[in-house]
Amino acid sequence: MSRIALVDDDRNILTSVSMTLEAEGFEVETYNDGQSALDAFSNRLPDMAVLDIKMPRMDGMDLLQRLRQKTSTLPVIFLTSKDDEIDEVLGLRMGADDYVKKPFSQRLLVERIRALLRRQEVIAADDMGDVEESKVLVRGELSMDPLRHAVTWKGLDVSLTVTEFLLLQALATRPGFVKSRDQLMDVAYDDQVYVDDRTIDSHIKRLRKKMRMVDNEFSAIETLYGIGYRYNEE
Repeated sequence: MSRIALVDDDRNILTSVSMTLEAEGFEVETYNDGQSALDAFSNRLPDMAVLDIKMPRMDGMDLLQRLRQKTSTLPVIFLTSKDDEIDEVLGLRMGADDYVKKPFSQRLLVERIRALLRRQEVIAADDMGDVEESKVLVRGELSMDPLRHAVTWKGLDVSLTVTEFLLLQALATRPGFVKSRDQLMDVAYDDQVYVDDRTIDSHIKRLRKKMRMVDNEFSAIETLYGIGYRYNEE
């Protein structure tokens, strides 16, 4: 049973999300500020931490920074408010693995947690030399390892969230073929989760931005206006 630390100053979120996670078979520890969570983590780290960004005493950013000084492997998901794009970018650069915007679907959060825990299991098995051979996807300068959730472009590491990874994988699997926004929604989200077209566009925008951080000339993801997106190897 994986232990999930849920850190948020909103007691309604702590109560409702912890009930959902426990119903899914997780052990949940709740904290209403970053300092109390950090004090508890000094005794025993959870298997994953879900952190609100804006909290009293110690916010999510400060808590993440302290955590990364101790461990680089603990999976961390940020809960962000609607207009916190700057905080999202900073958080991901500091070592967060993914983020979910408030108000959020609890089903979506559960799926993101499961995806990151699966990645951790693969990494742990790999460290012990007991991981199955991974089918690495190579498309031109792009290399994607689904088991390890690792992406490189021209040999340089690119850090992607779970959603960004799934979208890039869907596009790169069939270069030249157009994926509509509806098809990309099906790839990135559970059937019970509704998102609109702008959500996919926002993820693609951030995905391109991250790729261009390692290569200013990156242009492999093409937009076909009114239709969708495609991956071009050339």
